[in-house]
Amino acid sequence: MAITPATLEELTRLVQAMPPHRQAMILLAAWCGLRFGEITELRRKDLDLKRGVVQVHRAVTRVDGQYVITTPKSAAGRRDVALPPHLTPTLQHHLDHHTPPGAEALLFPATGDPTRHLAPASLYKTFYRARNIAGRPDLRWHDLRHTGAVLAAHTGATLAELMNRLGHSTPQAALRYQHAINDRDTQIANALSQLATGTRLPD
Repeated sequence: MAITPATLEELTRLVQAMPPHRQAMILLAAWCGLRFGEITELRRKDLDLKRGVVQVHRAVTRVDGQYVITTPKSAAGRRDVALPPHLTPTLQHHLDHHTPPGAEALLFPATGDPTRHLAPASLYKTFYRARNIAGRPDLRWHDLRHTGAVLAAHTGATLAELMNRLGHSTPQAALRYQHAINDRDTQIANALSQLATGTRLPD
């Protein structure tokens, strides 16, 4: 299934359409490439805004109806991810207004119970509404991670850098995002030929 990353404009609309206490989840998924289970296990101690880093050292999965805290998906999944500086004000606001005190406090707990992990079904109720408002009813939650990977690839990140940022243990997955950049380069080449043949004028 082909994945169409969200544009920056769509991401902005998506964040704005989410409830205030869930907006930072979108940012961490889309700009840092974090998985759902990594985000929902994040605690206050994992977000170091002075260093500009989110520490991904654990994840949570649901087994037989119970939430189980584990290590990330692979050994490479345990990582520190640099935060794009423009996220700092929103993340600080989230800490100040939506996160209970204490180093162990969950950043994104279940609604009404700050000690319980957020269930995917609970998030999806608001996410599905927000994606419709953003004009992307096809966007899945995991596509936000894909969006983050493509954005990182657009900066010129190497394969090794993409693997490190996304927590991939093998290059195959990260290569998909570099392929997305190659596809874009083909579009640019085609546009250049249109200029050369006079079928398109410069802006």
